[in-house]
Amino acid sequence: MRFSPYTILFVVAAAAGLFFAGFSTHDFVEHLDRQVHSIHCSFIPGLDNPDASGASGCHTTMMSPYSSVMRGVLWGGLPVSLPAMSVFAFLLFRGIDLLVNRRSDDRGPRFFLVAAAALPLLTSLVFGYLSLVELDAACKLCIGIYVSSLVCFVAALLELRASGQARLGSEIGILGEDTETGMGDMRGHALSFGQGVGFVAVPVLVYLIAMPDYSGYAGTCGALAKPEDPYDVMVPLGPQGQGAAAIEVFDPLCPACKGFETRLGASGLEDQMSRKAIMFPLDNTCNWMVGSAVHPGACTISEAVLCAEPGKADAVVAWAFENQTPIREATKADPAAAGAMVLAKFPEMKSCLGSDKVKARLNKSLRWAVANQLAVLTPQLYINGVKLCDEDTDLGMEYALTRLLENQGPTNQAKGGTR
Repeated sequence: MRFSPYTILFVVAAAAGLFFAGFSTHDFVEHLDRQVHSIHCSFIPGLDNPDASGASGCHTTMMSPYSSVMRGVLWGGLPVSLPAMSVFAFLLFRGIDLLVNRRSDDRGPRFFLVAAAALPLLTSLVFGYLSLVELDAACKLCIGIYVSSLVCFVAALLELRASGQARLGSEIGILGEDTETGMGDMRGHALSFGQGVGFVAVPVLVYLIAMPDYSGYAGTCGALAKPEDPYDVMVPLGPQGQGAAAIEVFDPLCPACKGFETRLGASGLEDQMSRKAIMFPLDNTCNWMVGSAVHPGACTISEAVLCAEPGKADAVVAWAFENQTPIREATKADPAAAGAMVLAKFPEMKSCLGSDKVKARLNKSLRWAVANQLAVLTPQLYINGVKLCDEDTDLGMEYALTRLLENQGPTNQAKGGTR
């Protein structure tokens, strides 16, 4: 028996795709205990040092709204890497079957292989665009999946072409034989399609059945002791007056806060809230609760948010999130850099930024956090005074926040503030 080099290439690529998708699924599933875990982000996962900092492109991709579906129904949702893993397992199965059992001129299974390989390729094109354009992140595990998908598709096309050349001139059948062959191909394709559905459906069903029920955790992580704003330090974000009263405690130069805001915007749940922000910069130049400038320049940027004219704070926050890295790096080299960057973008703040008045207001924001005994941690979100658990601010945000909003809607505001 002569093995086709194109089928061998297909099998190797499918195995590689299964390998990368399997590691991605493993990293996702580890987070289902609602804790923080390191993740793999290497072209050779298993031999790398897993990333525990949250700074890698793989972490950005996994925590993004695009890494899973059904997030409002399941904590974390159904990871898209799970059906990807199943599809590559099916391609590997079909490739081995073709390698061992098929004649070199049997084109029916090869047509199906091309069609089956097109699915992960098209999916990879979509997710590659989302990763590079929407997230501006390079996930090595994802790139491994994309390359594997491309190689599978190209190898399937080359194998189909080679089988056509092998068949040319080898068969001259009568019409009845051709019809019978065509009917056999149709039955074979239907059977293969059913196998593919089974390969995907069974792991998904097992995942759904085994998924823990975290609905009981909503609203159990504490509440604000003093949610009032006597010193006018809360900054309105977005439309006001509709939905549940929400207080968001964040640092404008905190990457986790930026990620949370991205997930919140993609979820559509912010439309159910009337949000106000409390500035909590993790920067010891103004915050005595931290020992160093975790996010250099955060105090200055927080002042800028407080200096913003009514209705303009959202623009300052969006600009700060977009420019977090250059602001932090510039401020490391020059403590005055953050202020210069703010005034270059928002010159109307010249009389406010750095003034005693805004510094006093920022100090009162921090004292509000002390009065409510908040942890030195960002981001934090409170719905009618009830906290969204810290463990639910990443993958489980949509699931947990949906239930918190249901339990702490506008009609429960009084109850929420006194729990």
